[in-house]
Amino acid sequence: MTDTPKPLEPFGIRLGAAIGEHGPICVGIDPHPSLLEQWELPVSVRGLRRFAETAVDAFGGAVAMVKPQSAFFERFGAAGVEVLEDTLCGLRETGTLSLLDIKRGDIGSTMQAYAEAYLGDDSPLRADAVTVSPYLGFGSLTPALDIAARTGRGVFVLALTSNPEGASVQHATWEGETVAGAVIDAVGEHNALAAAGEFGDVGMVVGATVGKDIAALGLTERLLDSRAPLLAPGFGAQGATIGDIAAGFGAASRLVLPTTSRAVLAAGPDVDSLRDALRRVQDEARELTD
Repeated sequence: MTDTPKPLEPFGIRLGAAIGEHGPICVGIDPHPSLLEQWELPVSVRGLRRFAETAVDAFGGAVAMVKPQSAFFERFGAAGVEVLEDTLCGLRETGTLSLLDIKRGDIGSTMQAYAEAYLGDDSPLRADAVTVSPYLGFGSLTPALDIAARTGRGVFVLALTSNPEGASVQHATWEGETVAGAVIDAVGEHNALAAAGEFGDVGMVVGATVGKDIAALGLTERLLDSRAPLLAPGFGAQGATIGDIAAGFGAASRLVLPTTSRAVLAAGPDVDSLRDALRRVQDEARELTD
């Protein structure tokens, strides 16, 4: 599939409009082998393509943002990457924002190449936003931040993740500041220059289950001040509820974009059943913005 890139409004503005229309939910396309099997699809490129096309049919035009997990496509090699390209193209054709979950993080010309691959206007793998890792230093993300700003795209920076190993890095202190706190402040500095609107163009990944850490580290107001859309994985199948998010994020909960994958995808492969499952989690999530 090919399509012609069009000039884009700033990502934060587009995301705010999408949330206003569909509510604050990001749904994943995670073609995990167990889900392919649950859908009675072969664990092959053919099964991958059928899974991804069904997800685009179900979610396109119906949700604020869709997050394909790149690793589950890449595992099939070049043919899997071709399916990923077609998935991103399909989402563009429906007018649905895409967040490609790649968690790239490198330095210099390598990070520049990653940024061009996923955020450049001419790339077949371009998405509306990508996830990145700041743990080679926040400054290492500059190529991605610069290209995203130039093309109207977004970047979601890992800040406070819910995996048990994350705390050893993210809660660590350096010169009296936690690593997570430094990341949050750096994102806020970028978003202070963004177009007017509730959201800046640089978001953060903050796990839906880390509410106690947000409070313990004194980060609630700093998250709110950052204007960052807060991608919150862990809603649904991983156990977090909208009540957990509202309590844990406090005043910053209005910036949260709960992310769900398995809780919705488990309703497949029927498109109508997937849409029904999506509507149920959208109805729950609207409590964050009411």
